[in-house]
Amino acid sequence: MRTKAYRANVRKLLILAALVLAAAAAYMLVEVNFENEKLFRYAMKIRTPKLIVMLITAFAIGGASIVFQSIINNTIVTPCLLGMNSLYTLIHTAVVFFAGTGSLLAANANLSFAVDLVIMGITATIIYSYLFRKTNHNVLYVLLVGTVLTSFFSSIQTTLTRVMDPNEYDTLLNTLVASFSNINGEIILFSLVVLALVIFVLRRDLALLDVLTLGKDQATNLGVDYNRSIRRLLLGVTLCIAVATAMVGPISFLGLIIANLSRQLLKTYRHSQLIIGSALFGMAVMVAGQAIVEHVFSYAVPISVFITVGGGLYFLYLLLTNKKA
Repeated sequence: MRTKAYRANVRKLLILAALVLAAAAAYMLVEVNFENEKLFRYAMKIRTPKLIVMLITAFAIGGASIVFQSIINNTIVTPCLLGMNSLYTLIHTAVVFFAGTGSLLAANANLSFAVDLVIMGITATIIYSYLFRKTNHNVLYVLLVGTVLTSFFSSIQTTLTRVMDPNEYDTLLNTLVASFSNINGEIILFSLVVLALVIFVLRRDLALLDVLTLGKDQATNLGVDYNRSIRRLLLGVTLCIAVATAMVGPISFLGLIIANLSRQLLKTYRHSQLIIGSALFGMAVMVAGQAIVEHVFSYAVPISVFITVGGGLYFLYLLLTNKKA
């Protein structure tokens, strides 16, 4: 039986969805020349892939962040602690360092996306599957190793940039900052297929999230294979973050912002609602933020800068409010 709180959350989600639609409509139609058909078509051709990529990225990061926080049982952590953002920057830096900016790997967006996704996916599968078994299925140890790997990848990347040709480093910087200025529409379908496969494979584990958050003992008593579900969900989170990062670049604090906004708005244990709420918040933030970047700041400041600054302040707010509680 659906409770009053459940119906109230459904209404909140519908309002969020309406806000996303309004933000998307504003992004697509602001400063568009409706009188000139060619200019209108050109504007739609440029903006449509950007909008789709923003929606996909927000969905992947929003859902992954909620699942990751529930696995770790901590609401002020983000999946970026698994090291995927640092691995992404290391991959691109290594390609430019060893092959140069004129190489096929650096110049071809499709090949670059495939390389990013394959390397991050394989790395996550091997490292975290092995670590999860090696640490006797202790998620906190896996999180600690992920933090160490982040520092390790960042150290190698910093070393490579210090000895890199300055001209190539300037070109490299454009790929290390999350941006929607140059979107490759050909990778959209591939990204959707990967995310759909992840969701399909993990559909049963996702349905058990409400039970898994009760703890290992309670979940086991209810007949759930706790270790297997946690391992599969952790790999799914990593793959979702890998897809999002490979599409637009690293966005560190977005997951922290939208996941906690969803929890504060909905105040429920139902992960089906929390995931949808987090994804909708992410879509609203990214679409509205990109509209501001394009039409107010004229591309002078990438959206990742606003998200990083806002996320840092929001993180401090969460720490202070948790401490007071």
